[in-house]
Amino acid sequence: MVTGQDRTSYIGRDDELVLAQRLLAAGPLVTLVGPGGVGKTRLAGRIAAREEARFPDGVVLVELAELRDAQLLASTVAGRLGLHDQSSRPTVDVLIEHLRGMRMLLLLDNCEHLISACADLVSALIAACPQLVVLATSRQSLGVAGEHLIQVPPLPLPPEPDRAHSAERVAESDAVRLFVDRAVAVLPSFTITEDNYRDVAQLCRELEGLPLAIELAAVRLRSLSLSQITERLSHKMRLLTGGRRTAPRRQQTLRTLIDWSHQLCSPAEQLVWARASVFSGSFDLTAAEQVCGGDGVEDSEVLDLIHSLLDKSILSREDQDGQARYRMLETLREYGHDLLERSGDRPRVARLHRDFYAELTARWHAEWIGRDQVAWVARLRAEHANLRVALDYCVTEPGEATVALEMITRVDLYWGIRGALTEARLWLERADAAAPPRAPERVAAYRLDGWFALLQGDTEGGVAQLVKAGDLVAETGDEVQDAHVTLVWGMAALFTGNEARSRDLFAQALTAFDAHQERIGGLYASFTFGLATAVSGEVDQGRSRLRKTIAECEEIGEIFWRSWALWALSAVELLYGDNDEAELCAKQGLRLTQLISNRLAEAFLVTILSGTAMRKSRYTRAMTLIGVSDAMWDALAADPDRFGMFGTERRQRIDASRNALGDAASDAERARGRALPKPEAVRHALEEPTTTESTTRSGKPLTKRETEIADLIAEGLTNKDIAAKLFISQRTAETHVDHILTKLGFHNRAQVAAWTATTPRASEPE
Repeated sequence: MVTGQDRTSYIGRDDELVLAQRLLAAGPLVTLVGPGGVGKTRLAGRIAAREEARFPDGVVLVELAELRDAQLLASTVAGRLGLHDQSSRPTVDVLIEHLRGMRMLLLLDNCEHLISACADLVSALIAACPQLVVLATSRQSLGVAGEHLIQVPPLPLPPEPDRAHSAERVAESDAVRLFVDRAVAVLPSFTITEDNYRDVAQLCRELEGLPLAIELAAVRLRSLSLSQITERLSHKMRLLTGGRRTAPRRQQTLRTLIDWSHQLCSPAEQLVWARASVFSGSFDLTAAEQVCGGDGVEDSEVLDLIHSLLDKSILSREDQDGQARYRMLETLREYGHDLLERSGDRPRVARLHRDFYAELTARWHAEWIGRDQVAWVARLRAEHANLRVALDYCVTEPGEATVALEMITRVDLYWGIRGALTEARLWLERADAAAPPRAPERVAAYRLDGWFALLQGDTEGGVAQLVKAGDLVAETGDEVQDAHVTLVWGMAALFTGNEARSRDLFAQALTAFDAHQERIGGLYASFTFGLATAVSGEVDQGRSRLRKTIAECEEIGEIFWRSWALWALSAVELLYGDNDEAELCAKQGLRLTQLISNRLAEAFLVTILSGTAMRKSRYTRAMTLIGVSDAMWDALAADPDRFGMFGTERRQRIDASRNALGDAASDAERARGRALPKPEAVRHALEEPTTTESTTRSGKPLTKRETEIADLIAEGLTNKDIAAKLFISQRTAETHVDHILTKLGFHNRAQVAAWTATTPRASEPE
């Protein structure tokens, strides 16, 4: 089940849970409707957890609060489903093709700000995918035919204080149970007693059973007694009811409590609250220091202020890839955003936010070649929502569109790794519309758009963009950008069967990159030149170039281009050379793809492994791997047959295996491979033991220290690096690595790295 983390206990909602179970069985769409702070998201998560067993294809959560652009809705859903879009088709069509026939529960959380787009998408999906069930949360209904609504009310209240005759009776209320649960988390000694139950009842009634309001009030027990909280809140509510109210009482109740939470913050905390509202999704301390610091907040104070807001439950903390990140509930973020707007400081803070993420893309580009690629991919994945906000600033703020072009093209490889080609092209289109006509930044933009168009099968559009890039680069005289354009022309020639032409273009690009010491383009051109040289007939020369590229990547700890070079060498060996060497290279490359989720290379490499199996007359394995690759190509929404001679070779291998096995057996094995869960499919392709086999070979799982070291191996650290990082001797590090290899039944560090990327792990105590 794909859901968010929830570390707190769940209280009440039994009636809603039963109703949801009945409605989900009856129709394709159930929407939980209610005001902000009433608990829709947590209820939806609870429903999904209870219903998971009914959906063999899983439960997938799509959190929409951080999405602000309706045009990106379909691609966001596709991303959560694991689809890496390499197609020029409308993303909705890709989704329908993927989901048709699946028995899945799709949970769309926080639809209200994208209500029309959500309604259109859900309507299209449930009409075309009869076994799909959608559970949505929203402040209003989606208005889709067949929608069942569940109004999510506040929690049931206790009796009025003068009618509450005992602590036991008060404690029966779900609102009180929630307050007590959260109060104990703040003040472990807290209990309902005969002395305080009336105050508890009064407080929960004042808060009208709103879960968020109750949780915010419970936090006050850190600094106030229960009677003080009740007295102060009652005073504020009397002030509220004394004036004219235009909003529903429950909405004003929550606003009053958030106002109070804001008033209890220091001026500096209030500033950080407001400024942090500019973030979308989560953010880390470095981003907070740049965006929230200054003008009344010292940079050195930001960490302490973040901690204070965590203590006050304004922010929550989550860990991603070992790094602390912070998040604000959408209701609290909206409040902070209103404060920022009213202060007049929003333009300055939004610019700081954009500047931070523009600099982040510059750092990605500068530091990409090296040992930190795994960390960089994880970092940009975590920051994707904020990257969108920064790009939106660029394309809507006059004079900033060229910055968007720079940001998009700096992280060109990220869009491909994430499978977000359509989104990248959308941003390029928007920035292109706003940028000066002959801006030099357009060269890289046209080149990238052209390459992505070609990858998506849009040959006409790709060629048109490459022509524009070539015309403009002739004006600018930028030799590096000219080489990048030439490189893409070479790829177009290679995949359309003009291998000799592609070799010449790659050689031209490689010469220019080497002259300018441009390593990203240089490694790209090096492996493609080697591949094109080999398939043009000069096999030994091409093989030599590919091995040189692989060795250079290994020396600097590079993963991305090494995996592609290994694919190229495996393809050359499969076509012209040593089948065992082809298999070895393909497996090495496949392990590397798991570290950074390089899905396109992964599909190519599994396709190679199906070929090596066929060459060994292992036809059953060959057809199983064809099925595995089918699933991978489907997830990319890509057609493997469009990649020139490589698609032709694939079709020939399928025909040979079918002739050997017969149609029925071939179809069965292909279907089996397609149905394998992703981690198991990868392990099958690698011919490595399953998780159970790995841990039982020695009879023991990894220890906590060994698990930690396995993670460091996956990051590309040497034994010497590991020893320095963990303050242990190099010999001790070597011993731990030997134990890891023995326990897992592996032979090298690359296998360990791939295992950490694909395997849920359990560790034994030290």
